[in-house]
This record gives sequence, structure tokens and C-alpha cells, in this order.
Amino acid sequence: MASRRQADKYWFSVEGETEKWYLEWLRDVVNADPRATRKVAFDVKVEKNPLKRAKSLNVVGKAEVWHVFDLEDEGELHVRQTQDTLKRMRDAGKLGRGVKYMNAYSNFTFELWILLHKLDMRAPLNHRTGYLRLVNREFGESYQDLDEYKHEGNFKRALGQLTIDDVVAAVARAKRIAEANEADGHRFAEHCTYRYCLDNPATDLWIAVEKVLKGAGIIGK
Repeated sequence: MASRRQADKYWFSVEGETEKWYLEWLRDVVNADPRATRKVAFDVKVEKNPLKRAKSLNVVGKAEVWHVFDLEDEGELHVRQTQDTLKRMRDAGKLGRGVKYMNAYSNFTFELWILLHKLDMRAPLNHRTGYLRLVNREFGESYQDLDEYKHEGNFKRALGQLTIDDVVAAVARAKRIAEANEADGHRFAEHCTYRYCLDNPATDLWIAVEKVLKGAGIIGK
């Protein structure tokens, strides 16, 4: 019976409410799927500072924490913010609390990950605001800006259009992007041992989501 399935726990820190709402939705659709052989439990907190998040965790043994964040662009401010985030992720692993931080970035933004549930995203955008047109088209909306789309009711209405099979498709599409970025010689950077792609589209969030799906038995290992 579903209620007697064992639960695997996953830890996340996220930089915004939409990421939190998405992960809560993902947890629920995974646990409701009849293919799942194990349940999942998510510990999700909106916290931009991974080091602060790590200090607040009380874990037994070891915890792999995924930090979900945006690269935004290559402006000096955002580059510095990205490097500060990665440094705090590294420092969190030095606390001796059994916490290991994992990279779950999106370039440009989390909207890329949401759109991958609907379509292939292989062409680069000139600016992160370019996601608005695609969000409106794919979800049948007419938002004036991304902030309107991110209102709780609007965002959760978009989630209501998605299924667990859309998540599986998003993982596959993101993997193809990662493979193409490597094969096509796109630019990569490394900071504090974390590697990331400077060219959009790119995301490592699929790695965490794939791990959840495999752990639950929804896709093969």
C-alpha cells in the first residue's frame, strides 16, 4: 500500500517562492504516482545563503543539499553573486555537520526548467525577460511581466497543467542540453570546485530531479 512505502528524504535550499512551490508540487506528484515504489520527503527552505541553511540543519549522518539558484547574466553584480553563492556552498561542507552542497543552477533562470516540461529549449536567449513570451504561449496566458506569472495563484495554475510525465520529459531535455553544451564547446567556468555553463540554456537542476525520480522508482536506475 502507498501509505506503507518507505520515504527517502531530500534537502533543498532555494532562492525564491516559485522554486519552493515547484518542489512541493513535485513531491506530491511523485508520491501520488502508482509507479512509485518509495515515497519521498522534501526539506525545502527559501534561503539564499547556503552556509546559513547548512548551520540550521540538524541531520543524522550525512545530508546532500541541493541549492537551486539562477545565474541571471554575466554582469559584474551577478557574477559576484554567483561566486559568493558557490563559495558559501563550499564552506558549508567544511562545517563538519555532514552537509554536502550540490549545484542546481539554471542559466538564465528557473523559468528555463519550467519550460523544459513543455518544449525543447536549445536556442539561447538574449535576456532573461525572453522567457515571458514562451511562458505565455505554452501555458495559454497573457502576463505582462514575469513577476505577474510568479504570483502564487498564477504559478500554481501553471503547475496544474503539468504531470509527472512532463517532469520525466524535462529531465531528458535538460540532459540533451548538457550533452550538447559539452559537445559544442560552450563556455564553462569553475569556482570553488563547482562547474557551470556560461552560455544559456543550461541547467544542473535535472540531476537532482532525476535522482528523486530514480529513487522513487518512477524511472529506471
